[in-house]
Amino acid sequence: MDAGVISLVLFALLLSLLASGLWVAPTLLAVGFVALAGFSSAPAGSLLASTVWDASWNWALTALPLFVWMGEILFRTRLSSDMFNGLAPWVARLPGGLLHVNIVGCGVMAAVAGSSAVTCATVGRMSMPELRRRGYDETLAIGTLAGSGTLGLLIPPSIMLIVYGVVAQQSISRLFIAGIAPGILIICIFMAYVMVRAKLNPALAPDAGPRTTFMDKLRASRLLFPVMGLIMAVLGSIYGGYATPTEAATVGVVGALVLAHLTGSLTRASFIESLMGAVRTSCMIAFILAGAAFMSIAMGFTGVPRVLASYVDAWQLSPGMLILLLTILYIFLGCFLDGVSMMVLTAAVVLPMVQAAGIDLLWFGIFTVIVVEMAQITPPVGFNLFVLQSMTGRDLLQVTKAAAPFFVLMLLSILFISVFPNFILWPVQYMVQ
Repeated sequence: MDAGVISLVLFALLLSLLASGLWVAPTLLAVGFVALAGFSSAPAGSLLASTVWDASWNWALTALPLFVWMGEILFRTRLSSDMFNGLAPWVARLPGGLLHVNIVGCGVMAAVAGSSAVTCATVGRMSMPELRRRGYDETLAIGTLAGSGTLGLLIPPSIMLIVYGVVAQQSISRLFIAGIAPGILIICIFMAYVMVRAKLNPALAPDAGPRTTFMDKLRASRLLFPVMGLIMAVLGSIYGGYATPTEAATVGVVGALVLAHLTGSLTRASFIESLMGAVRTSCMIAFILAGAAFMSIAMGFTGVPRVLASYVDAWQLSPGMLILLLTILYIFLGCFLDGVSMMVLTAAVVLPMVQAAGIDLLWFGIFTVIVVEMAQITPPVGFNLFVLQSMTGRDLLQVTKAAAPFFVLMLLSILFISVFPNFILWPVQYMVQ
């Protein structure tokens, strides 16, 4: 049977199983099994056993549960309130005032949590009551949280970058380095947008109150020392060549436990809750990765990726047009799938196409994560939208409208890194040398 027809049959099966409510991981395993049993002569059962086993003990994956656990521990500490009080004096006098605490605070939290939902919830539960009390526009406040909360997927240590590194067989350390510059870029774009909105309509962000002296700001900054120290310990050990991502994740867990103990939030109950939360999240991601690995092997035996890559080559698409089409595809998928599922589901087909087009896989990893970030604020499956809906009590439509401008701003960031790819690649080359 023609590989094009096979791809349509398998895609229809995939959509049918997902629409039926079957979990993503079993769906990937089922599609892979059908592909091998029905469209190739390869032993489906043996390949299923060997592929799932190989995917389950991948050494790079050992960093994943540790970084997830670190975020779960910090989620239960006083970190968010300390960050708010430490950052507020520095940004209060900017146009937009304390709304910038949401943006910068999410950037800082992203560097220790690695999760979008944890970042959004941790900063939001502290900032939203304070912003309401001071009369800030709630729609803009929700929007800054929705957009900036997605930084947890990009700024290292990012769980999504670890997943991509495993799927695409790229260096996780290099991906972490590559994620810093675009993360800072998105923070700057968000802050610039808020400043423009506040200048055009000062009622959106009331006056932040009396000015604080430089010494007052320095005293407030002491509250940031614990989290900044943890960030330096985790990322510095990786970039300095002293530790692998897995070893750095261990440092992060130990540091998070110390911070939780010092803030008085480390109890037997919180310890067990954080541990079980990390187990649930890590097992879910590992199960999906195992299913994706098996489907990737199955796709290879059917020849579908090779044929699709030849189609793209025959269409004579420029790398820019291919990126445009993939952006549209990922935004569409983001309406129905979570980020991890979306990334691993498309890897078997998309990565060969990208390689055939001559696109750097390191750059493509950052591009993919930014598009997955956008999926976090697209209904009906945008996780950040659900977090903010439960936190603010507003309906999903209101939260979506608040997040829409930040969705557009992330599109602008994709355009920027597409025009200037060395913005991502140069820091990696520089730090590796």
